[in-house]
Amino acid sequence: MSINLSRHDTSEVPRPRFGAASVWVESPLQLLSAVETHAAGLLGHEVRIVPRQGMPLEATTQALLAQAPAGVEFVQAARKPPAPKSSTDRFVAGDAYSGKVQRALLAGVKAKEVVIIDDGLATLALINQLVAEEPAPLVRARARNSAARTAMGLAMWHRLRQLAREGRLLIVSALLVSPDTQRRMAELGIKFAQHKFEWLSTQPVAERFTEPTLLIGSAMAADGLIHEEPYLQWIKSIAADGPVAYFPHRRETAEFLEKISQIRNVVPKQHTVPIEMRLRVLRPGQEIRALPSTVIPSLRLLLGNDARQLYPQAVPESWWTESTPVPLREHLSSSLKV
Repeated sequence: MSINLSRHDTSEVPRPRFGAASVWVESPLQLLSAVETHAAGLLGHEVRIVPRQGMPLEATTQALLAQAPAGVEFVQAARKPPAPKSSTDRFVAGDAYSGKVQRALLAGVKAKEVVIIDDGLATLALINQLVAEEPAPLVRARARNSAARTAMGLAMWHRLRQLAREGRLLIVSALLVSPDTQRRMAELGIKFAQHKFEWLSTQPVAERFTEPTLLIGSAMAADGLIHEEPYLQWIKSIAADGPVAYFPHRRETAEFLEKISQIRNVVPKQHTVPIEMRLRVLRPGQEIRALPSTVIPSLRLLLGNDARQLYPQAVPESWWTESTPVPLREHLSSSLKV
């Protein structure tokens, strides 16, 4: 089953479902995705959102708290995902590659339905692995995975395929999935719903920025995927034309951000809420610059006609570190095509 949640085709919008959902989020985007999915009527009338302990989610929680649709409850952060209270509840998570999520599902969560909410490009990678003929361990491509971790990831692949056969797996994403892939998902029993940030687009814009260029920070240098120096030089080249608002990625270190703050014309912004919430409205003449990232396809949806002011930059071959495998480079660059 595939559902398009666009308000331009309301005949396919599902009616709000009853029941409760236990939601586990590990990033600001997942938190936003949880609220968006609930607003679409896919999680039930009672939704408990539990953030992972130690994640920088306070600003996003506060921003969403005043606007969230009825039925949402934000509870205290925890070290592991909450278990549904009964077999009629839904177990909801954003990162199927998370060890904590995998342990919870492999332990036999008794939920009527397991819902994987949007985690950007990782969600597309998950879908591609699930529809493949050969089993594939669900582990992060950029991580050094032990044999035990790989085995757990493989067990997770089989677990999700089993849930699909039972009609208990729903994946929700704002990103485009090809018709061929959607047909394969339907054959396997994977339910799929695609949203276009319908709920967020109705909310007031809390921030407006005055700088003519808005630069979205990348975690690729912090993760050791690209060399630091060419990335800094790229920022300098953009700032040479005038003031630049720099929106850091949550994994960029304080030391690295200090280097960026020393670049003339760069105005660093605090990391607060997801970029999708901050940059969905532009002033006349403003432009957005970014390396390949999940936010590129998301902002294309939110900006509408202003998406022509979004200028993603492909990563030059010389930027990649030798330790970054080609498949990972291609996956990270796929956002330019989505």
